[in-house]
Amino acid sequence: MLDTLIGLDHLVVAVRDLDAAAAEWAALGFTMSPRGLHSAHMGSGNYTMMFGEDYLELLGVVNPTPHNEALRGFLAGREGMERAAFTTTDAEKGAAALRAKGLTGTNGPVHFGRPVPLPDGTETEARFSVFHYPRDEAPGGMRIFACQHHTRPAVWVPQLQRHANGVTGIRRALVATETPGTAAAHLARLIEGSVTQDGDVRVVETGPNRASIGFAPRAIIAALARCAEAALPVEGGAAMILSTPTPRPPVLVTGTAVIFEG
Repeated sequence: MLDTLIGLDHLVVAVRDLDAAAAEWAALGFTMSPRGLHSAHMGSGNYTMMFGEDYLELLGVVNPTPHNEALRGFLAGREGMERAAFTTTDAEKGAAALRAKGLTGTNGPVHFGRPVPLPDGTETEARFSVFHYPRDEAPGGMRIFACQHHTRPAVWVPQLQRHANGVTGIRRALVATETPGTAAAHLARLIEGSVTQDGDVRVVETGPNRASIGFAPRAIIAALARCAEAALPVEGGAAMILSTPTPRPPVLVTGTAVIFEG
């Protein structure tokens, strides 16, 4: 792994209607954070579902800005898992390292924040620095970036980490692609990881005690999710496997297959 990356930080599910999407995920037994509004230059808002070391983010456009152009382009085609974030210990150093490796289209770091209402009625601010890999460096069609958390306690609030469905974390993100070997090798090159095989899925581990990212044809992912192939994209983020002591049947929500495993 690149020395500034720790592992998978969160998965971004792009949605067209933030409040409606939050209601759908809450109905599955997830505890939703209060709706967040990012800094004005970002033009986006979110809801999060917090786990132990990682989380899910529902992300939507509030106001069109240059910073959310790619998000708007994705949502013009579909909702669903649009990108994956890795935890970085130093966004400045990480972005510089990518440029030194020849990835001159690396974007950032971008610094921003959002107010966070706390369960006790007070409010704090969550602050982040992120850098995005170049847009054409999207393994299997899923974009990747890295996020440095400057105010971790403002994001990982204990009361928001308990979920009625028992989910405790992300086990694996699944990316649909007709060339899983090539896509997995692409991601491994970008994060200096390695590729393994798990049945029909090519897997890239992202770090100790962090979720992996798997690549497989859409038909394979649809079989795991027990859904029709047509419900998933041919290419791009298609599904997630979540850890829970109380497994339940998979579901489709906001363009994403969610698989619950014990």
